[in-house]
Amino acid sequence: SLDLPLVTLVGVILADTGLHLEDYRAAERTFQLLTQVAGRAGRSPLGGNVVLQTFLPDHYAIQAAAGHDYHGFYNRELEERRKIGYPPYNRLVRMEVRDLKPQKAEMTARRMAAQVQNWLDEGGMRATRIIGPAPCFFARQNSEYRWQIILCGPDPAKVLRERDLSGWRVEVDPVSLL
Repeated sequence: SLDLPLVTLVGVILADTGLHLEDYRAAERTFQLLTQVAGRAGRSPLGGNVVLQTFLPDHYAIQAAAGHDYHGFYNRELEERRKIGYPPYNRLVRMEVRDLKPQKAEMTARRMAAQVQNWLDEGGMRATRIIGPAPCFFARQNSEYRWQIILCGPDPAKVLRERDLSGWRVEVDPVSLL
């Protein structure tokens, strides 16, 4: 743990930036980061203050972090995830394809999405939905263009078992959608 006993003031500029990331865990990560940063001030007998600069002062993650309200954040975050059917209420599979040519990456992703939808229909897996295909948040890495497909449902990996997924990176219950 980082202990800076003489730090009595911590300022966070654009504290809400992480909330705009295209990841269902964005609020969770923002809350974690802000509470960790805020914990750096006030550890000594000198006390401390934290100043958060944000365009979203009413967002539940900002409010909970400002008040060190772990239970409040947890309950609200679970409710938000329940509404949209994300973990822990469902499971995710992230499929990613990469190619040096942007059009080829897109075409491959679109073809796979159509194929996966056919597999879902054939298997009667109506509770599993496809999100995408779409460019990854970091659309280009190491000169390769990246596209992804997200499957969300009770057991989305089931539809992919024993399928030819060569050329695809598949993550079951990914830590991040970025």
